[in-house]
Formats: sequence, structure tokens, C-alpha cells
Amino acid sequence: MPIYNARISEIDTAETRRYAGLSHAEKFEEQNIIDACEEALLLLKVRGVWNIYDYDSENHLVLSDPHFKIEGDSIVKHLSDCEKVVCMALTVGKEIEHEVTEKFRTGHYVSSMLLDAAATAAVEQAANETEKAISVEVAKDGYKMKSRYSPGYGDWSLISQKKFFPITGAKEIGMKLSIAMMLMPRKSITAIIGLKKVTAAEKKFGADENHNCETCEKSDCPARKN
Repeated sequence: MPIYNARISEIDTAETRRYAGLSHAEKFEEQNIIDACEEALLLLKVRGVWNIYDYDSENHLVLSDPHFKIEGDSIVKHLSDCEKVVCMALTVGKEIEHEVTEKFRTGHYVSSMLLDAAATAAVEQAANETEKAISVEVAKDGYKMKSRYSPGYGDWSLISQKKFFPITGAKEIGMKLSIAMMLMPRKSITAIIGLKKVTAAEKKFGADENHNCETCEKSDCPARKN
């Protein structure tokens, strides 16, 4: 169970603006976005963890202990050609969440909103960095990664989080799951990543499967860019 402390040296201001719902607010002062991102960097406590399991694609079973059944047409299809899966969890910690709440409580609503957006952008960046670390490891065994997929995306029910959460190793990095299936700290994710063998042709030509929102089936994904 590798534990990864992702380092983020800067937070994407454009993504922060997007998460704050300000993509088309051209007159909104950019310095406010920059300040929120810089404050967020001081508060982040990034930790990631993952486990790799064999996957029975015919019966849609993650061969963890106990086995975990994948349910939902979109996620089953997404993993249909995979032999293994990565079950991962990541958080940026509770400190930034507390500061967002405190700003809101004291009436600093804009600052609270922007810091919250910066934290969301940071979670995505940290998850991407964690994926890069995982990809290096699985490539040694001849595997490549599909895009990550989280409970609550598409028709993969959020209720599945109850049984999925334990097999990610999330408790090892201080994460908890509420009765309502919400992750705590709030700025956290769990996700599954399918692993498929690199074909001979891909080895020869260096083909790679990059994430493309235009072809992704997760049309309700909150991080979707188009």
C-alpha cells in the first residue's frame, strides 16, 4: 500500500477560476484568484494512497478481500478490457477546509468561495500527480492506465462508496466516510483506475491513451471541460 505525498508548487489559476464559476467573468480581478491560490498552497496537506488488485472483468469483480462488485453500465464498460485495477484515495487535508469555513463564518464570502475553488483545483492536480507516480510503477509490469473513475460518476452509484472506501486504503491517510457517503476531509477523492496490458503495436509505436473529455462517457463529471 504505497503512500504518496504529492508536492504542488503552484495551483492552476484558470482551473480555480472555472471551479469558482468565474470563467466568463472577465472583469473579475485576477489578483484575487492568485491570492487564493497562494493561500491554498500554505494550507495543503496532500496525501495519497492506493492498492492494486486483480480484476475479473467477466463478473465485474475487484479481487480484493473481500471482493468488491462493480455495478453500473458505464463503469463496467469502462473497465471491460482491464486485467487489474488501482483503487486510490487522496486528500489535501482538513486545514484548508477549516479555513474556508472560517472565512464564510466571518462574512468573507468571496474569499471563502475562491479558497474553496483553489482547494478543488489542488485536489485534481494532486490526483493527477499521484496518477503519474502510479503509471511509472505499473508500466514496469507492462500495464497502462485508463482514466480514473469515482463513485458518483455516471451510473456508478455513490452508495458503492461504503464498500469501495475500505479497499482504497483511505483510512491510512486519515480519511473518513460519513453516513451520507461523503468523504472527510471534504476536499478528498476516491477513484478506480483500470489497468490494461500494453499491446505489441503500442510498444512499437509508443501509443498512449490520454484522457479526452470529448470522448469520455462521464458527461456529468464536475471537472468536465467541455
